Amino acid sequence: MREYKPKNDVQKKSYFNDRFYVTPSLPKVDVAQDEIFFNDVELLCSKIKILDKYIQKEHLVIYIDSKDNLNAVEILKNELKYDVLIDISAIDYLSLQGGFEIFYEFLSMSKHKRLRLKCFLKQDEELNSVYSLFKMANWAEREIYDMFGVKIINHPNMKRILMPNDWHDYPLRKSYPLHGDEAASWYEVDKIFGKEAREIIGPEIRDAAAIDRYDTTRFARLGHEVPYAQDITDGKEPEHTPLAYQEEQGVKFIKKFKEEDSKTLKERR
Repeated sequence: MREYKPKNDVQKKSYFNDRFYVTPSLPKVDVAQDEIFFNDVELLCSKIKILDKYIQKEHLVIYIDSKDNLNAVEILKNELKYDVLIDISAIDYLSLQGGFEIFYEFLSMSKHKRLRLKCFLKQDEELNSVYSLFKMANWAEREIYDMFGVKIINHPNMKRILMPNDWHDYPLRKSYPLHGDEAASWYEVDKIFGKEAREIIGPEIRDAAAIDRYDTTRFARLGHEVPYAQDITDGKEPEHTPLAYQEEQGVKFIKKFKEEDSKTLKERR
């Protein structure tokens, strides 16, 4: 249970943090405090160079040289039984250190332990793919390339996975505009109709939560469905349509709902 804090003066308190406030880092525990992690580090140290090691939030964190990533992942999988690669991603430190921090999140099903392997990669350096060891790296490494521009070699299909192939720049870099660049709002219009149609169609709506009931794809209300392409700009909507929660040729043993047979209870039983 969370610690109770009085909320009498909560509205008087600032709703944002001081911009000069530095969040304290999580404490780092010596690896010797955990026997399993200690033995894992000992074996790993005998085969590759470890730059740093510690336990943080019950995770073993290991820093290595980026050139040793493939060798380290192979040892973790085949010798130390970290048999599940959960995630691969990057952190942008281009402006501060001129590169990226790459991390691999592992889970050992037999040991019930988690390990995070980290390395630093300069902007102009290349990183070996671990696809040959973990198939999940296929999409994860493509996403790192697509979002951060990290160069990964020996991957079977290294190309963008989310953004179009001709997209400029990398959206998860800190230098990327928060609202996207101007080209983003015109990309679909320019590709499909050409730049000459900009004044006719207008820019793309970038707000994913925006709903326009008068758009051609129609936002339907239950019981007031609007047929596709029907003109309702004058405000007139179709009359109430019968409610049906099962389509034709549906599941046979489920009874179809009929609105006329339903009853609304005036009070709870």
